[in-house]
Amino acid sequence: MPSSRRTFLAGGAAAGVGLAVAGGLPSLAQASPGRPHPPVTSGHVPFPPLVDDPKGVLALPKGFSYTVVTRTGVTRLDRGQGMTPADHDGMAVYDAGHGRYTLIQNHEIDPGAEFGVPHVKGTVYDPGAVDAGGCTVIKTDRAGRNLGEFVALSGTISNCAGGPTPWGTWLTCEETEDRAGDQWEEGGRTGTYQKDHGYVFEVWADGSADPRPIKCLGRYSHEALAIDKDRTHIYLSEDADEPNGLFYRWSAPRGVKVGPGVLTRLAPNAGVLAAMQIIMDDGSVLPDVAYLTSAQLGRPFPVRWIEVPDRDARHTSVREQFTDGQVTRGRKFEGVWSTDEGVYVVNSYAWDEGDLPSDAAPHDGMVWFYNFKDETIQLVTYFPHQTSAEEGTPVKYTDITFDGPDNVTVTPWGSLVLAEDGKGASHVLSTIPGGPTYAIARNMLNDSEFCGPTFSADGQVLFVNMQDPGLTLAITGPWEKYLG
Repeated sequence: MPSSRRTFLAGGAAAGVGLAVAGGLPSLAQASPGRPHPPVTSGHVPFPPLVDDPKGVLALPKGFSYTVVTRTGVTRLDRGQGMTPADHDGMAVYDAGHGRYTLIQNHEIDPGAEFGVPHVKGTVYDPGAVDAGGCTVIKTDRAGRNLGEFVALSGTISNCAGGPTPWGTWLTCEETEDRAGDQWEEGGRTGTYQKDHGYVFEVWADGSADPRPIKCLGRYSHEALAIDKDRTHIYLSEDADEPNGLFYRWSAPRGVKVGPGVLTRLAPNAGVLAAMQIIMDDGSVLPDVAYLTSAQLGRPFPVRWIEVPDRDARHTSVREQFTDGQVTRGRKFEGVWSTDEGVYVVNSYAWDEGDLPSDAAPHDGMVWFYNFKDETIQLVTYFPHQTSAEEGTPVKYTDITFDGPDNVTVTPWGSLVLAEDGKGASHVLSTIPGGPTYAIARNMLNDSEFCGPTFSADGQVLFVNMQDPGLTLAITGPWEKYLG
């Protein structure tokens, strides 16, 4: 993307409050100016209790307010493209100048949806994926006004999360492994995929489209990704089971730094895609993250990476190309977000039959920090399992009992914001590695998950999505008081 284009601004009932630790994380003083960094854990101000919304949409602490920016089937796309698509998911925010912002938003939709992403000339990847997923570009401001929305990518499937790039684009991830020739059926409609799916695509903030898959990053059930500060490695998560998914690192070819359009131009076998191995004291590979619990909070474990034999999964899914004991698996590897020093990655939960090895410990959420320099990973937030997560029954203390963390972002002050996708009440959470977890918003409409939390770099607005009924929300308030 030319340098003149806009640039990215860094920016349910179950487990008890998050346990967290910051051991081994870099200090505030070590962080580069303007970049996310792990926070100082002392002296923070607790968020006030959530106050129910008279409109029945979003409970927030006193002093905070929200505006609905887009709503599925209600707000309209520009240029006669139709209505705002459904299933808002991952998202990034960009500075548009003069107090305005540009959002790029995923839509996690399978074909045949009532409010799928319409095929717009120049944006279509697979003509056979009709009324399916993709990305829209939204224009808004600090007040959350809807200043327009249009299609930037279409003909993709189940665009879940992804990640922003340092050069101002969005990498969107397909959470699927569907193949060309597979048929789909929905609501009496049928169709056939013309192309393989399960790829990453680059989307531009100005809406210009290049709907070509980035095949060097592999074909699997992608969830999210993050790029390191040197632009030579990309870290990617996989939300899959039977067997459980993996955490990956892609290393650029020697002499290559990723930048505008570079990934799309690379050969399908460029660089090295490798899966994570957490190494135990005896040198063995930890078979599943669920073997670690709050007893190991803050302890750094060495990490090695094992190359993926066939990243395009021509005959066997990528995660099935490894035998148990070769790699470290995890149920629901979800959100990924980078800092100068490392990358955070989330496991949402593992407690049901088949979610984890029979002798491992059920949990309702884990947040990890991988240190680039040390090549170690440590557990920094842990939600212990409670049986209410299995039953979806109401808990006594809704706003201090959390489960199912999903998307993650690092705030301008270095703390984390998590979007909850669990049982019972759904929250947006603030968590401090080395400190507590607080509810900063609660869905009052239904039990739908929150998705795509992302802060404007000026710290003025937290943008977040409610997947059902498909809302984009702009939340404002004294963020720095509680997160700074």
